[in-house]
Amino acid sequence: MYPAKLVKPMREDLTSVGFVELKDSSDVNTQVPNCETAVLIVNSVCGCAAANARPGVKHSLENEKTPTKLFTVFAGVDKEATDAARSLMVPFPPSSPCIAVFKNGELVHMLERHHIEGRTAEIISENLKQAYDQYC
Repeated sequence: MYPAKLVKPMREDLTSVGFVELKDSSDVNTQVPNCETAVLIVNSVCGCAAANARPGVKHSLENEKTPTKLFTVFAGVDKEATDAARSLMVPFPPSSPCIAVFKNGELVHMLERHHIEGRTAEIISENLKQAYDQYC
């Protein structure tokens, strides 16, 4: 588990733009499946989360169509919530960071770590905007 002081700015990077933190399995299992559309990012302390995933997902919200709900869980901190989120992302293996788009509770688009690592925030943003245009 990472110290709260360390992850606080990484959490706020997303919550400051409207992402809701899901802290336990109940939050994940009641909120994500019951949304018309949602994006869920598994946040992380790694460099690709800081340089690519968080900036990319934030920039993706500058689009005509966006998900109705924005959620985040923090890998290595909120274990129960992260495990529940990952169970909604099957058949994809656990990875962090990762970004999933849901429509009516169904996983419709997924960016795994290998889609994030080494890609620019702009590429990630454009990928998500295309998913929003299709599903939102």
